Amino acid sequence: MSNRNQDLLQCRPQISSIVFSKDMSNDEYFQNKTLRPIIKLQNDLFIEVFKNYANKHKNVFYDLSGQKQINYIENAIHKDMKFRNSLKGMVIGQFTLDEYTFYITNSSALNKRMMNLVKEQLIDHLMVLQKHPVLQAI
Repeated sequence: MSNRNQDLLQCRPQISSIVFSKDMSNDEYFQNKTLRPIIKLQNDLFIEVFKNYANKHKNVFYDLSGQKQINYIENAIHKDMKFRNSLKGMVIGQFTLDEYTFYITNSSALNKRMMNLVKEQLIDHLMVLQKHPVLQAI
């Protein structure tokens, strides 16, 4: 029988740019050790989920300028609780049992970190979020 915790940890990408120091807070350590790899792993899913969100909201996103698209992403993540909870679930579902135990001790602060990382990830991939006219005809 396979061990869920080991399987989850093995499938996470390594992020070589992350530096750990003894001065880090527990929340910052959790962010770098757990949240960043999970969010990188889930990147393609987040992109597709956001595209679906934009489509369900009348495709307004695609007609906005760059800064307004960034604002749209921020508003979707911070103000649409159903969407936000869906994104959180995609991250929390990748936690090991120990990570979940730590998460519930300070979920409010960790949720802020988590959603900021997801928001940054989506903003960093704005070009991928654009509609491609050639693909629309298919």
